[in-house]
Amino acid sequence: MTSPTDKPNDGGVPVPVTPVGASSTAPAEYPPASPAGRGMFGNQGTGDVSGYGGLVRQRQPIEEASRPYGGYFDEVRDALEEAYPAFGDAIEKVVVDRGELTLHVRPERIAEVCQVMRDDLALRFELCSSVSGVDYLGADERRLHVVYLLTSMTYRRRVRLEAAVSVEAPHLPSVTAVYPTADWQEREAYDMFGIVFDGHPNLTRILMPDDWEGHPQRKDYPLGGVPVEYKGAEIQPPNERRSYQ
Repeated sequence: MTSPTDKPNDGGVPVPVTPVGASSTAPAEYPPASPAGRGMFGNQGTGDVSGYGGLVRQRQPIEEASRPYGGYFDEVRDALEEAYPAFGDAIEKVVVDRGELTLHVRPERIAEVCQVMRDDLALRFELCSSVSGVDYLGADERRLHVVYLLTSMTYRRRVRLEAAVSVEAPHLPSVTAVYPTADWQEREAYDMFGIVFDGHPNLTRILMPDDWEGHPQRKDYPLGGVPVEYKGAEIQPPNERRSYQ
């Protein structure tokens, strides 16, 4: 492998050199302490010439929307506020972005809000289609967010609930008693992000082995892997091909 800065030997042929930052036997390594949002997956010095190493993602501040929100969003907010007396304490902010409504909920209140969203006749969000985790490393002190996508089949509406917890206290109530579909989805968020859903009927790993250490989708998790075997060939895991830093 050569790079544009390689010096030719006496015959004018570039001399192969090992890219800076590459190691073939190093174990999985944690990324360095660098600002989040710079470079693809935070890698530096890997010999990458694709341009990802210099990528700087611009973070847009998440600001509370002002009324009127437009569409059915005002109706949803008013119906929840009327049906749920603790609305002012439970809802941290209301965000309307890219044509979608997001209610940021205090984590300890998430199950209560889901109960009202499902049962109130003016809301009727009967389906929780997704529960997923997000890691906002370097952008939020409560970096672990849980996102709930709710659908009202009665009124053909959608809304997103979002709750944030810290790595030190990654706990919030399970919503499986309200939405049974959240059962395996909460297990996946626990497995991948280490978010603990209190009251879940069987909060165990669902993708990784039971004795696996750590949570692979956290952004400070080391890059590792297992070899992939094909007929007559084997692809090394990422941490043995190159140590991305």
